[in-house]
Amino acid sequence: MQPAPKVICLGEALVDRLGPLGGDPATATADHCDDRLGGAPANVACALARLGTPSAFVGRLGRDAIGEAFEHLMANRGVELAGLQRDATRPSRVVLVRRHADGERVFQGFAGDQGQGFSDQALDQTELERSWPALVAQAQWLWVGTIPLATAASSASLRWAVDQAQAAGVRIALDVNWRPTFWDVSSDPAAGPDTAALNAMQPLIAAASLLKLAKEEALWLFGSADPSVISAGLPQVPDVVVTDGGNPVHWSLAGASGVLEALAPPQVVDTTGAGDAFSSGLLHQLVQGGAPPEQMLRFAAACGALVCGGAGAIDPQPDAVAVQRFLER
Repeated sequence: MQPAPKVICLGEALVDRLGPLGGDPATATADHCDDRLGGAPANVACALARLGTPSAFVGRLGRDAIGEAFEHLMANRGVELAGLQRDATRPSRVVLVRRHADGERVFQGFAGDQGQGFSDQALDQTELERSWPALVAQAQWLWVGTIPLATAASSASLRWAVDQAQAAGVRIALDVNWRPTFWDVSSDPAAGPDTAALNAMQPLIAAASLLKLAKEEALWLFGSADPSVISAGLPQVPDVVVTDGGNPVHWSLAGASGVLEALAPPQVVDTTGAGDAFSSGLLHQLVQGGAPPEQMLRFAAACGALVCGGAGAIDPQPDAVAVQRFLER
């Protein structure tokens, strides 16, 4: 019997279709693309389980080969799947990822839609209500992003889960993870959130005990990339971490603040999932408790660095032993 989850990860599970370096995944042939299971909540749930923190994934997948692959992968990792929903009508989502020669990536659209949208957009609150009591019994954190807010059904389910988690004393960890393509497939992948998206995000921001932002997200949402300023400007005074790719991480945790120099990956094959690995490392440390902020963030940064050494977001995820070995180099 699996231990009760300490972290619930709610949201999308999908396939990242990685195009050839410098090429276009929308036009490249199948043998020149690399399909990898991903999606931030699925990534974090799998990474936590590999690190040794009991986790659960809550989301909706199609009754298709992608859904079967995810269910098999997460079950093998030890992720609790009581909150996994399967959709007989809508397919699992495939995200087209353009990779630059340096490994950086751009989300440029989707594949697989059969006219009724994707399964992750239809996360069902009624099904969620049935699985929720067992999931939340020993949970410390609910980890969420903003992508489910882009569609009415998944947005309602996400907001319900956040409200229920708070009522049960479970803390909310929010990784903004802004992806304009999920809101409007024709949008510029580099565009910031519009007024409607900003308004939709506000209740999640107000609920967060831990807020993780990319630097550009911090500037869009708060006009500042200083975690101390962001934290002090919110009524609940959350912990705030601001990442900036390979640049230093700025943080404000447990009343302290500082800057952590980025840890260089042993090699860079693909940066997909590095931020999610960072989140999982930080949550793992928070669940364990007792470590000073600098140590927790260094562990998180090591998780992110190690994921860059392999293709996709899930396969290269390290266990705790590998992270410690990396840190002791």
